[in-house]
Amino acid sequence: MPAPGTALPRTGIQAPARPAHRDGNVLRWLAAYTASVIGDSVYFLALGWAANQVGGPAEAGLVMAVGAVPRALLMLGGGVIADRVGPRRVVIGSDAIRCLVVLAVAAALALAAPGLWLLVTMALVFGVVDALFMPAVGALPPRITSPDQLVRVQGLRSLTVRAGTMAGPPLGGMAMAVHGPAAAFGVAGGLFAVSLALLLAVRIAPLPPDDTAGAAARPTPWQDLLDGLRHIRRHPLIGPLVLSGAISELGCAGPLNIGLVLLASDRGWGASGLGWIVSAFGAGAAVSALLLTVVGRLPRAGAVQICTLVVGSAALGSLGLAPSLPLAVGLAALSGLVCGVCGGLSFALVQAATAPAYLGRVGSVMSLTGLGIAPLSYPLFGAAVTAWGAAPVFLASGALSALGAAVGLVSPTVRRAELPRQKSVR
Repeated sequence: MPAPGTALPRTGIQAPARPAHRDGNVLRWLAAYTASVIGDSVYFLALGWAANQVGGPAEAGLVMAVGAVPRALLMLGGGVIADRVGPRRVVIGSDAIRCLVVLAVAAALALAAPGLWLLVTMALVFGVVDALFMPAVGALPPRITSPDQLVRVQGLRSLTVRAGTMAGPPLGGMAMAVHGPAAAFGVAGGLFAVSLALLLAVRIAPLPPDDTAGAAARPTPWQDLLDGLRHIRRHPLIGPLVLSGAISELGCAGPLNIGLVLLASDRGWGASGLGWIVSAFGAGAAVSALLLTVVGRLPRAGAVQICTLVVGSAALGSLGLAPSLPLAVGLAALSGLVCGVCGGLSFALVQAATAPAYLGRVGSVMSLTGLGIAPLSYPLFGAAVTAWGAAPVFLASGALSALGAAVGLVSPTVRRAELPRQKSVR
């Protein structure tokens, strides 16, 4: 590890001839990721709708859970496989399986009435494949661009997620209006096919010779997993940032996912007020993604990451105290803006510091927090709001999120961390 304040280590990628947003290889990956995100949105909408038609709300919840559980349980294993086999092979293979499975179910639904068993089977397979796909696709950016472009890539990726989650549901809804869930599944499968074709055209840099040798010497997947966890725990920058992200995710998940609904109901703002708050948070996050894409690098990235996490946590916690809808909308926009900058810098710092042979495992640990651990806080958050009201629970959640900033603050390596300087580009 370099001395604090110095550039982060190499990842085996040479400097690109142009910035990430003008690099054809990065743009092909981004287009593939965009198609995948939109396909995911269409798929989940169609899955929930079809399950509700076949059974009812309880059956719809069951089908969605069947897909979520294996994804959370197998996420760490997906990171191990991505590092052992290579992220490109895993991404292409898992994308191909998703495409074939969803298109097969679309054809089955077009020819016969859907059965719950068919939807459960598809959800289970999709969840398992997603556990492979997500760590692998997250490990690709450091293998397709240089470390000095990772902030831009994270900004572009965030913009893609925002655009995909907005475009997917209307597209799925229109497809279902034409020919029911079968058409929507067909659209999702087609988008996965587009993603697959684009991924096949993405060039992936090989591992440096020392990393390749180390990968070949690993005896078992279990030891691979333990080795990855040790790598995270012992690294003076990655370890604190991963722990900080996990704590802040636990603090933010409840307020953002169910807290805003409870708050809007409690204050009498209604569904329209809830929509304004959620839209403001999304707009703030989109602006932050655009900022990171344009700027490309922020000096004193570690210190800025800590400060933005504190401000974002404070804004999120203060939402519970907002006496009026306009103030709540403003706080949500501020929280989305600064939390977006914080998240982008955190991911870029971690990926720039991670040796290429560990990218899948490190990414899987980071993804596991949001997908597997944070949702466990939802029932506790809801029960706490019922018992004590929204204001104190929002404040407590904001304080928990800010505790993640304290983890970074006590680490000299995080406080002084810098992203690699941008090369001279045209």
